[in-house]
Amino acid sequence: MVVVGADVHKHTHTFVAVDAVGRQVGQRTVAATTAGHRKALAWAREQFGEELTWAIEDCRHLSARLERDLLSAGQVVVRVPPKMMAEQRRTARTRGKSDPIDALAVARAFLREPTLPVASHDGISREAKILTDRRESLVNTRTRTINSLLWRVHELDPGHAPKPRSLDLAKHQQALRAWLVTLEGIVAEMALDELEDIIALTGRIKAFDKRLAVLARKHTPALLALPGCGELTAAKLLGESAGITRFHSEAAFARHAGIAPIPVWSGNTAGRVRMTRSGNRQLNAAIHRIAITQARMPGTSAGPTTRRSSPKASPRPRPCAA
Repeated sequence: MVVVGADVHKHTHTFVAVDAVGRQVGQRTVAATTAGHRKALAWAREQFGEELTWAIEDCRHLSARLERDLLSAGQVVVRVPPKMMAEQRRTARTRGKSDPIDALAVARAFLREPTLPVASHDGISREAKILTDRRESLVNTRTRTINSLLWRVHELDPGHAPKPRSLDLAKHQQALRAWLVTLEGIVAEMALDELEDIIALTGRIKAFDKRLAVLARKHTPALLALPGCGELTAAKLLGESAGITRFHSEAAFARHAGIAPIPVWSGNTAGRVRMTRSGNRQLNAAIHRIAITQARMPGTSAGPTTRRSSPKASPRPRPCAA
């Protein structure tokens, strides 16, 4: 088996091939285009045969096209976290930093952790991720605009400030607009302009909500049947998982999502664990929302239970010390 590590950049990709024991057996740099990727694939097949594994530093946008081209050619692709690559480079005998050194570190990092989840060419997951990312970008833009508008309204008249978290509703948007059109001055003009942006952004966000709801109902009915999981959360899980079958076990998915506890015990503290801050934080946040919602829902395993305590179970008041 030969592992080809890739250090990806905007204009070039550098590949270093290693054998099963981590010894470098080849190196190639190509343009970061589909034509360049085909040259790299032809080079690897000619030099090392068909049994190849491509270990790519997980840099999202920089590595996305390379992954798609390799997966379309039937290759096995594994994403290596940058932190793991950096640690491998730090402990290597070769000092310094260069594209070949980084590519070699990526390949050797995979050899040390051969159970890393493989990448998958899943069009549905990719669509869900692109849609959810765009929706969240619009929500963030609307939030910034709302914050700016609230300060302008406060400058004009604090008594007309809308209720907290209400400017995503058409009723409160139109009520504020009806008041602003009666005012004069540059502050009122800018406030009205920002309100128009908020109204337009709200309409676009709702359009994405409907599209994501259709996607979730069609492809993730099992998630929607789970208490506490709404359509937007299901679409988020679909997009960030990028193909659930690429994980070899539930534990591997938990590690990837950052919900697997980290052992921190020694000697008499056997079994002690703590939370982890690593993993996919978007997946972690989505699963956290489900857990918090379930904790508030009576009847679920995590929800509150109503239990009537017996008089004997109630602690008796202790007399105060004299």
